[in-house]
Amino acid sequence: MFRLNKFISDTGFCSRREADKLIEQGLVTVNGLVGTLGTKVTEQDQVLVQGKPLKAKPRRVYLAYHKAVGITCTTELDVKGNIIDAMGYPERIFPIGRLDKESEGLIFLTNDGDIVNKILRAGNEHEKEYVVTVDKPITEQFLRKMASGVPILETITLPCQVKQISRQTFNIILTQGLNRQIRRMTEFLGFNVTKLKRVRIMNVRLAELKAGQYRELTQAEMAELEAKLLSSSKTEEASVLAVPKANTAQSHS
Repeated sequence: MFRLNKFISDTGFCSRREADKLIEQGLVTVNGLVGTLGTKVTEQDQVLVQGKPLKAKPRRVYLAYHKAVGITCTTELDVKGNIIDAMGYPERIFPIGRLDKESEGLIFLTNDGDIVNKILRAGNEHEKEYVVTVDKPITEQFLRKMASGVPILETITLPCQVKQISRQTFNIILTQGLNRQIRRMTEFLGFNVTKLKRVRIMNVRLAELKAGQYRELTQAEMAELEAKLLSSSKTEEASVLAVPKANTAQSHS
């Protein structure tokens, strides 16, 4: 069930605000009756604007992509190595959040604007998992401080899960989205990142996807993702409540 203005805008006919004006002017009918601003419709309803049917809604696309090192997460085509040219996907899509140019790993791309803020807002506490290699042996003190919180960007990072994998590599699970968060945290503690890979976003794993490859999210992944997003806020409130004074740029790496 959709609000009438959203139903119209989702087809690409016009913006929600413009749809409101058309509805107020009595130019939109639903199953032969003049629609109102409060009207709700389904895919089965016949919606006409000025007597003409709307085009079918574009298919919603949800992709998991293994971004390689050197690719920039921007839709600006004049930027060399932008993610859109790198993927070569035949439809208009955009990345959800970002990974720094020097980082690699999982990133979502979609044509569904409604899902973006729900995933990105820090206050929604959606997990993102990384495997990180640093330039010298990891210590117990390093792991403890990374997990408990590090002062960066005029705030202290939220507690997170950190586990050592090998002499110089660790796994970290974040729910925040501070700018270059992992790199800033490690640098504060006297370490430098030599390799950073995002291996999971919420319930979706990078798994066997090779650098430069992408795939559509499965029905099972989408069902679980949507279930997790049901209680998520699309507003600024979630981020403001969760990360006071924090820089909310969406780049964990």
